[in-house]
Amino acid sequence: MRISAAGTSLGASGRRAGALLGVVLLVVPTHAQRSRVPLPPEVRAPLKEALQKPYHELFEEASRLEFNAAQIAAMRRVLEETQKSCTAQYKRRTEDLEKQLRAEQASLKTQSARLDDAERKQKHCVIQNLRALGAQARVLAEHAIPVAYENRKAKLELIEKWPEEWRRIQAEIASGAHHQRKWGDVKDIGFRDLVPGQERDIKDGQEAVRQMKLAGLMPPEIENETVKSYVTSLAQKVARHSDLRVPLNVTVLNSKEINAFALPGGFIFVQRGLLEAVENESQLAGVLAHELAHVTGRHGNKLMRKATVASIIYQAAQIAAVILTGGAASIGMYYALQYGFYGLGLVLSLDMLGVSREFELEADQLGVQYAWNAGFDPNGFIKFFDKMATKEGYVNGLSWFRTHPPFYQRMVHSKREIMFLPAKDGLVENSPEFARMKEELQKVTAKAEQEDKERPSLLAPVQGCPAPEKIEYKSGDPIETLCPEPGDGKSAGR
Repeated sequence: MRISAAGTSLGASGRRAGALLGVVLLVVPTHAQRSRVPLPPEVRAPLKEALQKPYHELFEEASRLEFNAAQIAAMRRVLEETQKSCTAQYKRRTEDLEKQLRAEQASLKTQSARLDDAERKQKHCVIQNLRALGAQARVLAEHAIPVAYENRKAKLELIEKWPEEWRRIQAEIASGAHHQRKWGDVKDIGFRDLVPGQERDIKDGQEAVRQMKLAGLMPPEIENETVKSYVTSLAQKVARHSDLRVPLNVTVLNSKEINAFALPGGFIFVQRGLLEAVENESQLAGVLAHELAHVTGRHGNKLMRKATVASIIYQAAQIAAVILTGGAASIGMYYALQYGFYGLGLVLSLDMLGVSREFELEADQLGVQYAWNAGFDPNGFIKFFDKMATKEGYVNGLSWFRTHPPFYQRMVHSKREIMFLPAKDGLVENSPEFARMKEELQKVTAKAEQEDKERPSLLAPVQGCPAPEKIEYKSGDPIETLCPEPGDGKSAGR
């Protein structure tokens, strides 16, 4: 209106200029308007396909993907809206199930005196299954869905930013500037002293292990000698090519949790679930190298300046109490789903103390260096991280995602380090020894699963109940099976 009014007081040329200005203002959208441009199917489909590719493929293909800024912005909006919608639906699902559970418990209380044994068991089974369904819905809303979409958005950011980042890395390599990065002296691994005083951490690590065992928080060790000796041998090989200055103590635990963790002073714990999840030797070597880096960087010591060993154990005991009493904390709900109401596993790791982004990125950088120096393909760590974030890991791999840095930052940081490392021939991805370990591990897992079935459960005491309805997707399915994008005509909840 103001432009039109101004135009009426001008001459003909002024009116023509005003009209032209009006046209310009109409046809040049703002940045916000550009980001709201819908994605046509011929763009949306290949972009969705790209987001389901592994990180290591996207690193290679990003420069050839022809998506513009408006299309990237539109896809980011789709992901954010879908995540918000899907999370909300599963939060409502959780609330509905909890309401049903309270109603069933109230009904049991009022009718208890009149129920015969068969009716009582039926009500117990209904309550037990409602607990299971509520646990599943809560894990999806609080953990699985956010992790899956954080991963999707990280890959979208990689498509958008990696080509320019790649050019910067190449420029640093060409100028030799990459040698000046922190811990860039990779040819001196084993002769450098990253953080002096590793030997002073041994006592703290020993005390932590002792208290964990006294508190009953340590799962039993795997007894299979083939599995134990392989994991120990591999960890020792990586350690010999690291900056470790203390004896390495490796323990393999018979627990479903997909996790490995390090305590100060050279104590490394590897859980059965991790051995089941890794697909080749370079992936396992990458994880072990990452945990060794927490020791060589003395991250546990730095954290224990703020929290004593006793406080760590206290936190773990609190978690155990939540699990064993059926508490409503999200970690308890995670175990209710993950373990099918059997077993405890072990959640203790440095991130219980709030590992900083700095520590995690340091461990990623040093871990890549150690795996490479030991002769393993350092891309194994990136590939395993991608497997965990893209497939079953965003439900099962809780320990990997509780407090870690943003996925994009972590993947690019690791890839940069790999590109900065000197070329080396014959890097190992797999071995016959790894295959033999996997064969023996199947026996261990089968025995553990059978024992779980026969073991009484504190959270699911009623045996012989029909299995609860499954509301979670099958392992390995893309998140879209739970969270269809807006406009596809499907509902996220079932």
